[in-house]
Amino acid sequence: MKSIYAFEDADSKNRMLLGGKGAGLSEMTRLKLPVPPGFTITTEVCNKYYENKNIFQKIS
Repeated sequence: MKSIYAFEDADSKNRMLLGGKGAGLSEMTRLKLPVPPGFTITTEVCNKYYENKNIFQKIS
């Protein structure tokens, strides 16, 4: 499974994977609303970040 999703590539229906903001930005992009280009990380990556004392490490 991917850890990073571009807004235009993400499935906005999967809020558990992307989080509310990521899913919302993905949906707005899909609807062609004016959203700056960007990406979102999965909730799993976010949780690992917080568990790791706010340090990113490579996730396999």
